[in-house]
Amino acid sequence: MKKEVLLLLTNHWADWEVCHATVGIGFSEDYDLKTIALDKTPKVSIGGLRTEIDYAIDEYQSFDNLAMIILAGGFSWSGHRFDEIADFIKKARASNTPIAAICGATLFLAKQGFLNDVKHTGDSQEYFDEMLADEKAYTGQKHFAEAQVVNDDGFITANETAALEFAREILLVLKTDDEEDINGWYEYHKKGMAQ
Repeated sequence: MKKEVLLLLTNHWADWEVCHATVGIGFSEDYDLKTIALDKTPKVSIGGLRTEIDYAIDEYQSFDNLAMIILAGGFSWSGHRFDEIADFIKKARASNTPIAAICGATLFLAKQGFLNDVKHTGDSQEYFDEMLADEKAYTGQKHFAEAQVVNDDGFITANETAALEFAREILLVLKTDDEEDINGWYEYHKKGMAQ
């Protein structure tokens, strides 16, 4: 039986930040990629893609067949707390499900205290400090790394310019292919055909 990977979406999600990862997962015979959100209302990306939702969060009760949750970046993360999503992530982490977040979704994880004890990144330390200045739950400043992507203790975090690095880490954790092929794919797309 294929394991599921959930792409967690909010309105105004950043489609380009997860596209490499979703394609890589889609090519794998080991995983089914599904969408999940607070409700089943289709979510519209920043680029205007209207995306159907497979699961509402309250419908997803068993984590036995779940391989990973990917939180797409986007505009909604900074303006909302999304406590229901945080509760869902807590349940997933209790089942040792890896969580991958990029751009604004890293702020959400920080705001909810998920990144206090793990190495992590986001768009910049300065941006984190500014956006989380009033958030008492975030105490992980000393673990912030100025990096494209960080993978630590079940959390993959990436800044907004790191779609390829984010995808590579996700594909390596899921083992969608052998490490050499995944790194070769990354190098090909990073450097391009014409050099």
